[in-house]
Amino acid sequence: MLTLELLRPDHAEAVLAFERANRVWFARTVPDRGDTYFAEFPARHAALLAEQAEGTCRFHVILDPSGSLVGRINLVDIADGTAELGYRIAESAAGRGLAKAAVAEACRLAATAYGLHTLTAATTLDNPASQAVLTHNGFAVTGETLLGDLPALSYRRSLAALRPTE
Repeated sequence: MLTLELLRPDHAEAVLAFERANRVWFARTVPDRGDTYFAEFPARHAALLAEQAEGTCRFHVILDPSGSLVGRINLVDIADGTAELGYRIAESAAGRGLAKAAVAEACRLAATAYGLHTLTAATTLDNPASQAVLTHNGFAVTGETLLGDLPALSYRRSLAALRPTE
């Protein structure tokens, strides 16, 4: 069982440690965040919390049953009932179904807690595991795009089946 928690100020140390520990792993399939991200992390963390307070984003940490931070999952650019989903799972936690479960929970939260009706996502062409996670969770390919300068597929999912009925 995993838990998604909205990003808080006290998550900063664990998030930074997670990002540092997995930097090389993530750079295999997504654009690297760059040295500036790590050098200016406190300001970046504060900026994310400000965006979340404005309601334009929802940032989450993914905790395993022991309470260890094993991933991040975010809903960004929230507008008109739509948001873009992004996620990353620690190398040490990959292959255990955590990404599938976290995306399922994020979709549920998006529909029920945040009132969204559609999510979009993208993953690089050389990341079949992420493609499988999205497909498993009801996302359909809508075309090709770029993540940074890497070729990627874009996805879309309606959340209508998850929204509460009135």
